[in-house]
Amino acid sequence: MGKALWISAAGLIILLIVLFLSVSLGSTNLSLSTIWASIFHNDGSRAHIILQNVRIPRMIVTAFVGANLAVAGALMQAVTRNVLASPGIFGINAGAAAAVVFFTVQVPFLSSGNMVYAAFVGGASAAVVVYAMASVFKGNHMEVHLALTGVAVQAILSALTQGMIIFNETQMDRVLFWLAGSVSSRKWEHAELIMLWSVPALLAAFSFGRAASVLSLGEELARALGQRIMITRSLMAIIVIVLAGVSVSIAGPIGFVGLIVPHIVRYLIGVDYRLVLPLSALFGSIMLVLADLASRYIVFPYETPVGVVTALIGTPFFIYLARRRKKEGK
Repeated sequence: MGKALWISAAGLIILLIVLFLSVSLGSTNLSLSTIWASIFHNDGSRAHIILQNVRIPRMIVTAFVGANLAVAGALMQAVTRNVLASPGIFGINAGAAAAVVFFTVQVPFLSSGNMVYAAFVGGASAAVVVYAMASVFKGNHMEVHLALTGVAVQAILSALTQGMIIFNETQMDRVLFWLAGSVSSRKWEHAELIMLWSVPALLAAFSFGRAASVLSLGEELARALGQRIMITRSLMAIIVIVLAGVSVSIAGPIGFVGLIVPHIVRYLIGVDYRLVLPLSALFGSIMLVLADLASRYIVFPYETPVGVVTALIGTPFFIYLARRRKKEGK
């Protein structure tokens, strides 16, 4: 427990630092005194407007999206006992994105709040399809089947999404940048929306820490310890859909955060999910805020979608995990 406290304290300090950098760095750099004055003595100057209307809501959205995706990935890895599990790999993000794009194209006047429900339906549908298709395969490598099926379903949904955009060119520019995973131009309405859904969903996820630890040990042991597996898995699945769905509806299908962060956290503190889940939220926020900072400078002064940065980091990591899992299965 002492180690976990030290890691938590270090993580909180790092998070505070990167959050400060998130609001201070960009096309216009803001000093600490300017940030302080903007918060407590807003005078309506250009720097204060940038901070209040652009930087702070973007920072809030980025931190919550990172936390949501990391916790969703940790829950999925515990429930499925699959090191490759994450909302992106299992097609949940792609399903949510396809549903959001469909309604954006067909019903463009829908508000951001209503788009969240479309993301929930799309993500849940994709998860059901992936699990059903993976169950058809024979063999003892269900975790690999789920990952491969998820990648295939993700590719199909991405193709369908691109097709919808091509035949509706009026929405192309706005949607394409969002599809790459972007927190740019997020406003207070997006920050309020993601906090509205994320705070209760994250708290619910943390309350399942002990159940996730038990499930990660296997079904037989979980039943022996009195775990109601179907009910627990269903509730966890709902939490994952909410966390991933609201994140995708606001920031697009950002991948690999839910894959990488839980592995880092388990390496640091072990497999007690009472600690893994809250620390995944902490380090997920850190990772995505850092990725967002990097995205501002790759082609400065233009911005790169943050999803591109996480993909550059996560793709080699996914290949490494898949190869290691294959060797362990031999």
